[in-house]
Amino acid sequence: MKDLKYLTAYVVPILCVVSIYYGGWSLYLTPLVIFGIVPFLELWMPSLKSNLEDDEREEKIANKFFDMLLWLNVPIVFGVLGYGFYTYSISAFETYEIIGLVFSLGIVAGSNGINVAHELGHRQDTWERFLGKALLLPSHYMHFYIEHNYGHHLKAATPDDPASARYNENLYAFWIRSVSSQYSSAWEIQSRLNNAAERSFFSFKNDMLWYTIIQISYIALIAVVLSPATALIAIAVGIVGFTLLEIINYLEHYGLRRAQKKSGRYEIVREMHSWNSNHALGRILLYELTRHSDHHYRASKKYQVLDYHDISPQLPYGYPTMMVIATIPPLWFAIVNKHVPKEMVALQTAA
Repeated sequence: MKDLKYLTAYVVPILCVVSIYYGGWSLYLTPLVIFGIVPFLELWMPSLKSNLEDDEREEKIANKFFDMLLWLNVPIVFGVLGYGFYTYSISAFETYEIIGLVFSLGIVAGSNGINVAHELGHRQDTWERFLGKALLLPSHYMHFYIEHNYGHHLKAATPDDPASARYNENLYAFWIRSVSSQYSSAWEIQSRLNNAAERSFFSFKNDMLWYTIIQISYIALIAVVLSPATALIAIAVGIVGFTLLEIINYLEHYGLRRAQKKSGRYEIVREMHSWNSNHALGRILLYELTRHSDHHYRASKKYQVLDYHDISPQLPYGYPTMMVIATIPPLWFAIVNKHVPKEMVALQTAA
């Protein structure tokens, strides 16, 4: 019965559907709950540090229930987005309602879309990786699959990684650097893959080219089937979706740095190179993404068996709370900087 806790992740799309149905100020229900009520509840909920026993671990790995919870997000995300876009196309929305709709749908695209896509993108089965790529589509971030798997996991917590926030770098400067650099990095990685396989830019196996075509087609289809104005809403929803991802990227490695060896190579990624949070509600809503250090330590591990490590730096609050704090740079620096390991600060200030 304890495993049913992960059904809580579906609260986000349910809230979104309810808010669209009732309209008006109800359209702000999703952001209010996720970034207002959830952070408040996290202040009172426990931080759970326990890990599974070996027999429990094997049982949970074999249990397809945890996989099905992820797979179901594909029809849920596209169903909720379709409902939202269709409702907008046949209704007269006030400006404040449009803003609420965009943020509500954007949260679904980020939490149940990109977040689940991240987990599926590390799976061994091709069809699961396909589902992951599909969930990146509404946020215009299909290139994330390439950059994250072939770039970020190699370069995390180094100055070469666009998705690792530097010490004293504020969220807004990070957003600009990360969004632009991750996209260009994905093209660079794809180019290397093309060259290694001796295939042309227009090869059927040029994934970045296909991602571009698919994403443009997605927006064009919405414009044709519904309306050009709805297509603009879809674009805005995607921006909110990938912005939520970038805020999480900001939390996950802020101020952490791997030491560089005399050879120029960096030390291997260890548990101390990612921020963790054991706050229960954030863990459940984000499918254990908050145990990020273990994910980087062993990227192939499924979310339900990720472990807590004592040596991992711990965020003082849960991910939803820290996401809100990150939007206020002075408050973020005041709270988080004192938790950044001194030796990692020294590596960056000396550079």
